[in-house]
Amino acid sequence: MEDVDNPFKKRFQTILKVLQESTKENDVQLIDGGEHANLTSTIAFSLAKKEKKPPGTIAQECAKEISSNPEFKLLGITIEAKGPYLNFQYNNIPEKDLLKDAIKPGYGSLKKKSARVVLEHTSANPNGPLHVGHIRNSIIGDTLARTFRKAGYNLEVQYYVNDMGRQIAIVVWGFDNLDNTQLKGEKEDTHIARIYIAANRELEKNPGITQQVDHLMQLVEGGDITTVKKFRKEVSRCLDGFVVTLKNLNVAHDRFVWESDFIRNGDTKRIIGRIKKLPQEKEEGSLALDLSEWGFENKYVIRRSDGTTVYAARDLAYHTWKAANFDRIIDVLGADHKLIGAQLICTLKLLGEKAPQIVHFEFVSLPEGSMSTRAGKFVSADDLIAEVTKRAFDEVTKRRPELDESTRRAIAKSVGLAAIRYDIVKVSPEKSTVFDWKEALDFERQSGPYIQYAHARACSILEKAEKFTECFDLETEYELAVAKQIAKFPATIEKVVSELRPHLLAIYARELADTFNTFYHFEPVLKSEGAIRDRRVTLVKAVQNTLKESLETLGIDAISTM
Repeated sequence: MEDVDNPFKKRFQTILKVLQESTKENDVQLIDGGEHANLTSTIAFSLAKKEKKPPGTIAQECAKEISSNPEFKLLGITIEAKGPYLNFQYNNIPEKDLLKDAIKPGYGSLKKKSARVVLEHTSANPNGPLHVGHIRNSIIGDTLARTFRKAGYNLEVQYYVNDMGRQIAIVVWGFDNLDNTQLKGEKEDTHIARIYIAANRELEKNPGITQQVDHLMQLVEGGDITTVKKFRKEVSRCLDGFVVTLKNLNVAHDRFVWESDFIRNGDTKRIIGRIKKLPQEKEEGSLALDLSEWGFENKYVIRRSDGTTVYAARDLAYHTWKAANFDRIIDVLGADHKLIGAQLICTLKLLGEKAPQIVHFEFVSLPEGSMSTRAGKFVSADDLIAEVTKRAFDEVTKRRPELDESTRRAIAKSVGLAAIRYDIVKVSPEKSTVFDWKEALDFERQSGPYIQYAHARACSILEKAEKFTECFDLETEYELAVAKQIAKFPATIEKVVSELRPHLLAIYARELADTFNTFYHFEPVLKSEGAIRDRRVTLVKAVQNTLKESLETLGIDAISTM
């Protein structure tokens, strides 16, 4: 879909460009101006440290320099220095054009891009079910994927399958040496976890088993056909379980890329050959890189002394392959991968390869505490989904007892999904969060169901309004506030993509729901008459469509009744 000529987006881009040119800064700290302005910049605070001047003085000088910019005059943008803040106000915004775009299907979609983007997310070790600690990765990654596609990018979403690590060798040892009978009704990934946990307990009792596990790792890397088949079989079964869980979270991948393929096709051997030529290479039994001049205390190990490669070697091969096939590489990784992620980027740069952009996230937990698959202490994502859906069904039944059971269950499934996805993605990735059952399912608070409820309310109004004449003239402050919020949607999509911060979309959707609810509280819609009724119903239609596009980009069902 072609990019709409959104006047708010055009003004945002113009201000951004002019500020960047004036201040020689890339990040000009441009944010929503709230009640005081359309946009506000706090760049004067950063410049004050560099220029050793008071922020207020810098703001005044900056405002004076750019106020006469011809593009500002053409677009009706005014600038005022208010203390250390630069406030930008839009004048003569054509609300009619805004709303005409906002009622069209696909509103917010941007122009198609030629750049090829690869986004890797989830990539959990296939040694047990996805648990609550994993799904923040999945939800952040999937929301970014949906936003990139909304922004017009040619995107491929990948899951990197760790099918050669020690954990998988322990799983295979367990299936070879323990009672591996699958219980009736037991999901594949749950079965894998049970054997993995039991095998770890045997390892604790008898450390000699470690040699057997090491031998399995040597065999699989050497390409022993029987061992390779064993590894592939159990990993595939676990992935089958993952796919079911991810589908229930409305998450999908385009491709599963197997780690072992980079051993089989020779890419890992080739990357090791290149690493050996680096001046930072250290070969003392094992093969490693000394990256101390870049601040890394520990060596970056590539190959063990027994000749088997470590995960880092295959990861370098994988990222080199991605660099050859895509223009932009994005990885979503947990905070516990910060060190190896930084070492990966450093090594790729030494090799002259394109490095990934990494979105690191802190972990989500339940009030019950932390989780460990190895110790058998975890709340699976399946259990979380089932419990949230059950609680959602109870809430829907309480609110809508007149609906038949199948309808209530369908609503509960959508509400439960919204509760999980929104509660997890609304927090910026770098902050840890605890999933709160009660808040996540609160229809009256700032939750996923709260936004769904605003959308359902808009649908109900439109259904009751029946016939109306589309009217795009707005007058009251509440009408204009809603139009202003609607107009920010395309720019929000663009910002999420450029900054890789999906929580910004979650915040936007909640603020649109807030603004709409305030408007609905103060401005009669169905009880108004004539042109006033027409313009307000039209505005509701624009809200409904924008909420629908926002929710779907968040991976949440835009249901019409709750």
